[in-house]
Amino acid sequence: MSHINDTIFALSSGRPPAAIAVVRISGPHSRVALEKLIGRIPEPRKAALARVRDPENGEMIDEALALWFPGPRSETGEDTAELQLHGGRAVVAAVLTVLGKFDGFRLAEPGEFTRRAFENGQLDLTQVEALADLVSAETQAQRRQAFQQLRGLLGNRAELWRRRVIEAQALVEAGIDFSDEGDVPQGLVTRALRIVGPLAAEITQAVAGAGRGERLREGLCVAIAGPPNAGKSTLLNRIAGREAAIVSPYAGTTRDLIEVHLDLHGYPVNLLDTAGVREASEDPVEREGIRRAREATGRADLVLWVVDAEASGTVGSLTGPLEPIGAEAARWVVVNKIDLIDVQTGAKLKKGLADSSDVHFVSAANGQGLDILIASLARFAAGFFTSEPALVTRQRQHTILLEVADALARACASGEGAGDELVAEHLRRAATGLGRLTGRVDVEEILDVIFRDFCVGK
Repeated sequence: MSHINDTIFALSSGRPPAAIAVVRISGPHSRVALEKLIGRIPEPRKAALARVRDPENGEMIDEALALWFPGPRSETGEDTAELQLHGGRAVVAAVLTVLGKFDGFRLAEPGEFTRRAFENGQLDLTQVEALADLVSAETQAQRRQAFQQLRGLLGNRAELWRRRVIEAQALVEAGIDFSDEGDVPQGLVTRALRIVGPLAAEITQAVAGAGRGERLREGLCVAIAGPPNAGKSTLLNRIAGREAAIVSPYAGTTRDLIEVHLDLHGYPVNLLDTAGVREASEDPVEREGIRRAREATGRADLVLWVVDAEASGTVGSLTGPLEPIGAEAARWVVVNKIDLIDVQTGAKLKKGLADSSDVHFVSAANGQGLDILIASLARFAAGFFTSEPALVTRQRQHTILLEVADALARACASGEGAGDELVAEHLRRAATGLGRLTGRVDVEEILDVIFRDFCVGK
């Protein structure tokens, strides 16, 4: 993003037509835009009714609300204006066309308003990432996590960590630089390591919970697997509430992974329908589908292993060895098609497995038992994510904190015996890493990657 001195503008609300369209303007000439469009500057941070006119011919474009936010007390940290227009396509197009004719004005690039807020110190990098997550949040759990990060959950903690590292670093370097001074106390490295030890443990603990925050952003992965014709695709459609997968009585209908994103009681869930797993097939496409099915179950958080109640018929057939799945994945057996077996057989199966909480009896065809299964899935998701906010929610944050924890651990391991200079270097690495986490130092190479996923006007 170049031309930082340009004044930028963009539609910051949804695509027209809409009830209201918000056009945002930010930069050194924002005041000029208001003077030319509405003929005055409203009182700061108070909405004012205004007639928006084309300065070339005086034609009135719309009646709108105008707001003025002089920097640095604005979202971007620089002079900012907003026009809340009627949300018709012609109205928005006319205003954007007029703004584009002003000298020094240009249409904003994706994420440029947020990037200016970052560069002007209004947001740190963890808050920028949280803002992107908040915009893309699809469930209440994702929204809560993103909002907590936007309020500085990680950024504020990282700044406290950085100050403690700098405090320890100052003690070590004081001992190095002024070792020949009589009034410099002894044992400065020991005092520094008393700060570093608990800090290293705290950061290591934060890193240990990183997977939960990252998974909440992406969604819990639940794979529906099992032998052919067990009713996996019908079950997927039932849970999803729509015809997401093709259903037929022929084995091998599902060849590739079918993924459905769900909001399950406020938690994001990615439901995968997989090809039926059976012995080697002559069909190379089906073989590839089976390979992908096994791969999907290997990376899932929960596997629903679907079996046919008619084909099973005995408790032993359900509790015997099943297809190997990922070592870390939980596994539930879903006995499907219970509507096709007689009452006595069904009662016998349920009695034999009455003590197992990991077995569910359903009929994907008519919905019998689905409410209980979905409620169990929701409880599993709630227990998986827990109610505690995750401190680390992105791979970038995870990687940096691993590096910081490693540097602090090396500083502790070095101690005084390895030389104060080595301890100081490890502490410098840790402080630099925490600075990169919030965007204080050495972040140019990652800024474009972060901001390219933002929409124009944000």
